[in-house]
Amino acid sequence: MPPWLNRYHLLLNQTAQSPVHNTKKNVIFLVTDGMGPASLSLARSFRQHRDGLPIDDILELDRHLIGSSRTRSSSSLVTDSAAGATAFSCAMKTYNNAVGVSPDEKPCGTLLEAMKFQGYHTGLVVTTRITDATPAAFSSHVTYRFYEDLVAQHQLGDYPLGRVVDLMIGGGRSHFYSPADTKYGNGGARKDDRNLIDEAIKSGWSYVGNRSEFDALNLGKNVELPLLALVADNDIPFDIDREDDVYPSLEEEAITALTALSEATKDSDKGFFLLIEGSRIDHAGHNNDPAAQVREVLAFDKAFEAVLDFADSTDVETIVISTSDHETGGLATARQLTPSYPDYAWYPSALLNATHSGEYLNRKVASYEGDDLESFVKSEILEKDLGILDYDSTEVENIIKNKASSHYTLNDIVSRRSQTGWSTHGHSAVDVNIYAYSNKKHAMYELYENLGGNHENIEIGQFMVDFVGVDLEHITDKIQRTQVRPNNLDVVEQQQETGDEYHMGSIQH
Repeated sequence: MPPWLNRYHLLLNQTAQSPVHNTKKNVIFLVTDGMGPASLSLARSFRQHRDGLPIDDILELDRHLIGSSRTRSSSSLVTDSAAGATAFSCAMKTYNNAVGVSPDEKPCGTLLEAMKFQGYHTGLVVTTRITDATPAAFSSHVTYRFYEDLVAQHQLGDYPLGRVVDLMIGGGRSHFYSPADTKYGNGGARKDDRNLIDEAIKSGWSYVGNRSEFDALNLGKNVELPLLALVADNDIPFDIDREDDVYPSLEEEAITALTALSEATKDSDKGFFLLIEGSRIDHAGHNNDPAAQVREVLAFDKAFEAVLDFADSTDVETIVISTSDHETGGLATARQLTPSYPDYAWYPSALLNATHSGEYLNRKVASYEGDDLESFVKSEILEKDLGILDYDSTEVENIIKNKASSHYTLNDIVSRRSQTGWSTHGHSAVDVNIYAYSNKKHAMYELYENLGGNHENIEIGQFMVDFVGVDLEHITDKIQRTQVRPNNLDVVEQQQETGDEYHMGSIQH
């Protein structure tokens, strides 16, 4: 019997005496940033091809699909990640770029804050910056998502509620220290002289800053909370580029958080809330990079399976919900390359041949200092890194001409050979999937009853609020004096100018 089917047999065999309402609960909320339904098709077919699997082999996520979500924000039919995440955290529609604030720019109480106020433990696990839009929307309140220095302060407790996060694992170390400070890296990005890592350690946080220190956590068995684990200055590399001895996987981060939070709450009558984000699915979509996209989805799927294994291993009533804030890229597993009637074909082999992301290869091209860039592009980039031998002179010329932003050209070369289609470098308004599971039968029924079918994204947030019975309005009242903008106007001006260019290209994530 496959493990996924065994999960449901266990649920069906639960005795009628099982309590209908257990006072101790865990809520695990997973966000696949930028992943639409086509991403599943792409990754599923890729894995079948790569591993020689039969056509009925599906992803773990596929086994737990229960509904879909409409993603519009209050300001647009196409949301950004900040408004999308705030819909989950505050159960409220807000404008694009808003983090934990209402349409009138007032702080709104979040699920994480409300659960912490009621005695739950809380955690954030991401593969992007811990200060990025999705984790920020659960743990901070700013009127513009790129105020990441201020987000970091809120996350460490520098706002009216004090510290509400017990565990943070991800990237984004740069927003915790200044460019002139090299104590924790090559210099940070803060626009002031504060070293928030030093401040955190002095106030009782455990700090982890690299792979060896992360390994010392022993997958959560050796954690002292609160934990601040910032394992990259900015984003953790795409999984296709990630060096395993340098950066942990999302699965390892998730297991570490689950173990640590479970241990911390074992003697409590309250459980925990944990956000886990497959953050860089979105970045692959923005870059129109199908080779990076499939690896990010598969890495998330492994983390999702680890979460389900945890849920089955605990007696605590646990719900697992996974969805996306939006779709990115207008992805399609089809592409018409010529004006003539198209072939009905999609070729995952072209993605398998690619051993690095376009983002990674762009850095290689941009940093080349030799005297024969053309030969380097042909032999090193196209042939070795992408496994492409049938390139033409125009493709080589375009890579060289766009040396500083060659990832778009490189990703298009791979997309064309796999016949993967993209309609935008931004987000789309397509509905996204909802996946769910619980280790208790009555909770599984609640998930199906409330989230089965098609829903607005705020309904997902409201379901979690209702499931644990917390009061967001009470928290909202307590945080109205939160500083939602930086004091330094120069920061505002600079971040408005450069925020959309945080990653390569000029794309807003």
